[in-house]
This record gives sequence, C-alpha cells and structure tokens, in this order.
Amino acid sequence: MRTLALLVLLFFTLAAQAADYAREKKWADEITPGLVTGDPVYLEAGSEHKFLTLHTEVPDAKGAVIVVHGMGVHPDWNLIGVLRNGLADAGYTTLSVQMPVLANDAKPEDYPPTFPEAAKRLAAAVDFLHAKGYKKIAFVSHSMGSRMTDYYLAHCSRACPAAWVAIGLSGNFSKGKTFTFPVLDLYGQNDLPPVLKSAKARAAALKAVPGAKQIVAPATDHFFNNKDTELVDYVKGFLDQAMAGK
Repeated sequence: MRTLALLVLLFFTLAAQAADYAREKKWADEITPGLVTGDPVYLEAGSEHKFLTLHTEVPDAKGAVIVVHGMGVHPDWNLIGVLRNGLADAGYTTLSVQMPVLANDAKPEDYPPTFPEAAKRLAAAVDFLHAKGYKKIAFVSHSMGSRMTDYYLAHCSRACPAAWVAIGLSGNFSKGKTFTFPVLDLYGQNDLPPVLKSAKARAAALKAVPGAKQIVAPATDHFFNNKDTELVDYVKGFLDQAMAGK
C-alpha cells in the first residue's frame, strides 16, 4: 500500500514538472495569426513534441541568432519580440524558440526538470540553422531562458556558439571561466534580487573569458521596460564585435 502511494506521488510529481504542451499550443494559436515579421516554423526535438519557432531570414546576414525567452511566456513576448525584430533589422537572421512552459502558477524552482527538454529544443534550433548554411550562430536569452541556455551549453558536445548574450541571469554560469566564446552578462540596475546578488560571481567567472564583459544597464528593470532601443543597442554592439572575429 505504501509502495502504491509512493508511485502515485511520483506520477503526480512528474506530471507537475512536465512541459505544458496545451499552454504552448494556446500561445501559438494566439501569436501566429498576427505575425508581422518572420514565419512560424515547427521543429522537433527527437521523437518528442513539435515546438514553435519564429524564423526571420535576413539576406546577406551577419550571422544567425537564437532568441530564448523566459519563464512561462512565448517566442514573441515583450522584450523577446523586441530582440528578434530589432536584431533582424540590424542584419541578423533570428530564430526565436518556444521553450518548455509550466502552468501559470509555477515557480522558478519548478523549472529545472524541464531543462533537458529545453536543451533538446536548442540543439534542434542549432541544427535548423546549420542546415540553412549558417556557421556563425549566437544565443541571446532572457531570465529563465538564460538558465536553460546555460544548461544547454554546459551539457552539449556540439561546436560552441559564436557568442552568448545572457540577459537577467540569476545565479552563476555553470562553466564560467572555461567558456571559449565571448559572453555578455547584461542586467538592469534595478533587476531582480537573485540577479543582482550573483552579479559579482558572474563577473569573476568571466574574467578569464576572452571578449567577455558585464554590462549593468542604468535605471533598468528585469524586463527592460521602456528601454527597447537601449536593449537592442547593447546586444547588437556586443554581437557585431563578437561575430566579426568568427
């Protein structure tokens, strides 16, 4: 009886941690009909769920950028939409990826079990861009998306990206000083406490990484509200320099 109870508890625990595909479909149904820039492309991560990406192809692009959103949202949400469109205008092909989401009331600590699936999605995004001929591929991620990207980079055995812009990352980097590509740690002066608390540790980890830097955006919150132009300028400026050397 006790064993049965444990199995039931395990089942509901795993179910609670699984990505909410119905919520992903709801996001897709809402955003794809109104797309002005880019095209919806569905990719597969192995034999698992097909997931939405928003692909904006730029002629004679400087490179390609995989844009990774934060907790519980979608690939055209708020500053993610600003980035995928702004970077396309700046000469980069962009691929904004739907990451695993949980129920609306999920907390940040509920998300790590989704990281392996998140890594598979990012790997599929890299494969998609490689198949299109892109050799210079960078990541630009925000918040929980930065944690997911960090997990992917720490566990993948593929070629390293050309660069990574981690926006609003809470905690430190998993590989830190062993990164072999430029990393920008970008966060706001008025960011969330976990992001601010770990900023010194992230700066120390990046000291040994060639081309890496940390930027604190003045008078800026976690979501870069009312700072669209500045956000794109920070990211574009770093990518232009990092990608030029690749």
